[in-house]
Amino acid sequence: MCGIAGIISKNKQNVTQQSLQYAATALTHRGPEGKGFFINDKNNAGLAHCRLRIIDLSDAAAQPFNYLTRFFIIHNGELYNYTEIKKQLRQKGFVFTTESDTEVIVAAYAAYGASCLQQFDGMFSFAIWDEQEQTLFAARDRMGEKPFFFFYDEEQFVFASEINALWQMGIEKKPNHSMLYNFISIGYTNNPTEPRETFFENIQKLPAANYLQYHLPTNELALHNYWQVFPQVDNAVSETDAIEKFEELLSASINRRLRSDVAIGTSLSGGLDSSAIVAFCNEQKSVAYTHKCFTASFAGFEKDELHYAKQVAGQFGLQHFVAEINDEEVVGLMDKVMRQQQEPIASGSALAQYKVYELAKQNGVTVLLDGQGADEILGGYHKYYKWHWQDLYRQKKLATSSELQAARALGVTENFGLKNKLAALLPQLAGGLLQSKKTKQAYQNKNLNREWAFAHKQQLYYSLPTTPDLNGALHFNSFINGLEELLRIADRNSMAHAVEVRLPFLNYELVEFLFTLPPHYKIQKGFTKWLLRKAVENKLPPAIVWRNQKVGLEPPQQQWMQDKTVAATIAQAKEKLVQQNILDASVLQKKIQPHHAYAAENSDWKYWSAAYLFE
Repeated sequence: MCGIAGIISKNKQNVTQQSLQYAATALTHRGPEGKGFFINDKNNAGLAHCRLRIIDLSDAAAQPFNYLTRFFIIHNGELYNYTEIKKQLRQKGFVFTTESDTEVIVAAYAAYGASCLQQFDGMFSFAIWDEQEQTLFAARDRMGEKPFFFFYDEEQFVFASEINALWQMGIEKKPNHSMLYNFISIGYTNNPTEPRETFFENIQKLPAANYLQYHLPTNELALHNYWQVFPQVDNAVSETDAIEKFEELLSASINRRLRSDVAIGTSLSGGLDSSAIVAFCNEQKSVAYTHKCFTASFAGFEKDELHYAKQVAGQFGLQHFVAEINDEEVVGLMDKVMRQQQEPIASGSALAQYKVYELAKQNGVTVLLDGQGADEILGGYHKYYKWHWQDLYRQKKLATSSELQAARALGVTENFGLKNKLAALLPQLAGGLLQSKKTKQAYQNKNLNREWAFAHKQQLYYSLPTTPDLNGALHFNSFINGLEELLRIADRNSMAHAVEVRLPFLNYELVEFLFTLPPHYKIQKGFTKWLLRKAVENKLPPAIVWRNQKVGLEPPQQQWMQDKTVAATIAQAKEKLVQQNILDASVLQKKIQPHHAYAAENSDWKYWSAAYLFE
């Protein structure tokens, strides 16, 4: 929901209606149903808002929204528990003039200050200008579902939902070569050690679960973390209690995320996560839920999951819509996606997601429930097996647990050899050796310009979980490096079509609960996401519940890259990076190497994506 932007500056010449209008125009796709602007009487604070109407469709809920003549708020996202908080605030004497969740946010801030964030279950980024204190308060949701970018110097504080809006407000576009080095060499799109960094110099992002306060009179900026999850395992919880609590929390999360004044549907990949959401939605009563679902399909591709999606759609009587991508549209589609993303993407899966969200909008659905986040908090990727096995080996329980044998019987081929055993017994040594190996491999990449590689050799961000076990790996991917990239891609892809994506698995109470559970509730008897499978084994077909093949919205990228037009476009991208002295000229003599979407290599696709930074 919506796009936000603002300029706070002592230099009144910076705070102009024109700059705010330029920013709003750049964000129109996020909120095409109305624009609103505010510049205060002192001409030192300006706000812009592009509206997508989800909760309270009336003009009374338009933004920027003024509360108590003192606070001015612009908000992107949803506060799912706004009705509960509103009831509490009314008991404290607060009066409301709208039915919007935005008014509840600013009223909660007026009541509790920054501590209001502790009560919020939602996905959001918002900014509140306090005219009395001449202070901006801005916050981002716990998991980082909604974006907040900013520029700050001695003269001004400028912010927006997307980087391109900052450019429209006069901020220089200058690619960050350190981030680019990490993306090309190890595929990182975030810096695990500095969460503010972006692919553009001088442009920062507010980290997830953080708020900032900018005091204009002193030009002081302070950032604060307001929520963290630490794995604190409760080994006493029984499987029955764990399943019951999990079902209770997920059901409550979905119930809240079905609150809407516009039509709601679901993404349905055919995998376990999206199918589980459909099953839980079927148990809820919501006038907004349309029973429409949307699936990406790739005819003839061995990893196409349409037949699984059809099975689930048929079971629950859903109206099923299917998005397809032809080879000849890949180049144009990549161009559309990258202009929305503004930062690189590591694979072609983002193109498939873009088409699904587009299809939803075309069929009258403005809100989609999606299954993102389940793999990171429940242990869904095959790479997590080694962390579980290493922990069992370290405890001398691997053989007696039969976990390795059970996984092999299910066809899991994830490697577990001498290096893994060394990592289990000497994790710090193994981590150091791996860090050195990655640094050397990155620098010695023959495709890189030697001078450029040398200049960034010491800036590799490769990191490992601080705790060498399954919960440590899940924590790392959920909060440090991994999930944030997927959330960024989903936000830009959905908002490109003015579609709001809601993620029930990322309810903060559910996330907190899962990190109290022992590893065997995530991986057991060779199966990943054990707890989720047990929770839905009586709700979904066994072919969905106990299927062990992990696909994850994988398109036929390897086939796409063999298309002549795609190959020619990638060659042009490589030439652009050679001109920027990033790639060595010898790369132009090498044939395009087609790889599947989640291949470790995938260099040519990354070059294609990275070249957009220089447009």
